Amino acid sequence: MVPSIPVSVDLVVLTVRNQALSALVWRRDNPPFLRRWSLPGGFIQLDEDLPAAAHRILAERAGLPGAPVHLEQLQTYGYPDRDPRQRVLSVAYLGLAPDLPASEKAHMSWQPVDSLAVMAFDHRRIMKDGVERARSKLEYTPLGAAFCPPEFTVADLRRVYEIVWGGTLDPRNFHRKVTKAEGFLVETGATTTRDGGRPAKLYRRGPAELLHPPMLRTLKE
Repeated sequence: MVPSIPVSVDLVVLTVRNQALSALVWRRDNPPFLRRWSLPGGFIQLDEDLPAAAHRILAERAGLPGAPVHLEQLQTYGYPDRDPRQRVLSVAYLGLAPDLPASEKAHMSWQPVDSLAVMAFDHRRIMKDGVERARSKLEYTPLGAAFCPPEFTVADLRRVYEIVWGGTLDPRNFHRKVTKAEGFLVETGATTTRDGGRPAKLYRRGPAELLHPPMLRTLKE
């Protein structure tokens, strides 16, 4: 007899809020793991594929309908004891976007990832895998710009890298790397003085899908 195993989709949704890398989490109001933080998730429906389920859960469970979130499949988790109630297979998705609003759902909130030391089920492990995926993707893809507004300065982009990577970068070295990476940034022709000092050039994300050369994690000691 072929066993019947439920399949859930869990979302690691990350953004930068109040100068901290933050995840959207839900305070559980039922056992098991009553009152612990958990990732927004739900079971896949019989008539939908995995990407459709991820977008539905982003709208219905996470409370972010229509949000411009980049979603990509992260990993599948299927070890037997991950849910104490029954055997459940989870397909996790990673979502990234800049300056996402507060969720419209009760019990949902943005929390700094460093504060989420204890979570329900295996969600701490899933979240850490999502954070590491985001950190790695900043090295070889232009995904860092996904945390920025449509037009941004190199300093804006550097702050994103520093927050996601969790350290300080040399401003001159960073400026040289991002402006030399082929197709990463495109000058808009405009400048801004919002950070004070001399006018800073405004850029938008370029057409590159992979960074050449890559942005290695060279944090200052």
